[in-house]
Amino acid sequence: MLAIASPGSLVTFAGASLSVIGWIGYATGNPNLSLPTIFYGIPILLGGLALKSSELPPAELLPPAAGAEALRTAPASQTLRKLVKDVTRWRYGQKAHLESSLEALKLWDEDAPPQLISIGELAENGGYGVALRFRAEGVGYGRWQEKQDRLARFFEKGLEARLSQPAPGEVLLELLPKGA
Repeated sequence: MLAIASPGSLVTFAGASLSVIGWIGYATGNPNLSLPTIFYGIPILLGGLALKSSELPPAELLPPAAGAEALRTAPASQTLRKLVKDVTRWRYGQKAHLESSLEALKLWDEDAPPQLISIGELAENGGYGVALRFRAEGVGYGRWQEKQDRLARFFEKGLEARLSQPAPGEVLLELLPKGA
């Protein structure tokens, strides 16, 4: 998803456009055009800039694994579907995706919180799962391993959590149904 298409960018562009039209109307002596557009344009522009300053872009959604799309609609995968939908949309006023979940799991560092890089849908042994890739410089891999059992139960009962370290400072968390 392009950053230019974010809601904050669109509101900023709308406010800037209205403000410019208003100032042109003012310069040409057209009060019917200048007053409303300046009156509405400047607050909309300021609101858009406020949104831009606090926006968190969506995590990259990787192409689904073979068979994952068919399993996505299964009733057992509803919580994981909600998780995918939640992290693939624009967020405002948060430092990272899944902020409250990571805080509850005690996997949060205020100075360098784990950042969700990408999410992928998995299909393993007939079960639907997701793979979450975090950049986690502030929270060491050992701390993630200590919480592995809790990670499995936190999002939904009946899940199994697999952890791996694909690169230094990164953590790959795979949430799969038990037995998959």
